[in-house]
Amino acid sequence: MRAVETGLPPEQALNARDGTYLRQAIALSVTARERGNRPFGAVIVADDGEVLAEAWNANGETGDCTAHAETSAVREASRRHGRERLAGSTIYSSGEPCVMCAGAIFWGNIGRVVFGIDAVRLRAFRGSRTDQVDIEMSCREVFAASTLPIECLGPALIEEAGAPHRGAWKD
Repeated sequence: MRAVETGLPPEQALNARDGTYLRQAIALSVTARERGNRPFGAVIVADDGEVLAEAWNANGETGDCTAHAETSAVREASRRHGRERLAGSTIYSSGEPCVMCAGAIFWGNIGRVVFGIDAVRLRAFRGSRTDQVDIEMSCREVFAASTLPIECLGPALIEEAGAPHRGAWKD
């Protein structure tokens, strides 16, 4: 199965629940920045509304290059919940998941992704410094190669999700 597109503009496709948890992920991105990390946050919510995990990017404070918000949240949720529980969950990410995080979402069996600011807009904040590069592949491209259905909605709440990035990337 391939990634599922909603066909609607992201702002119209967000329901109240999506807006609440995406804003929670954005708030976690502010926490990440306050702690000296790049500003990203993620929340995993089960289909019954239980928050299964939340995390912020912790690269700066841990020195762990894999401590992205999404990967950390998937790691936490998968320790405590089975793949069946995660299959019905949504991960809310303040920014579009990178290739590594999209892979973690796939391996975690998470069936739905809602993200804030997209990678193209993030690159404008980051500039051209060599320590701020990424693999220029959309999470949708990763999900399209998936054997599992992964619904992907975003970008959404772009201005809110972009605010923590202003001044955080360029020297």
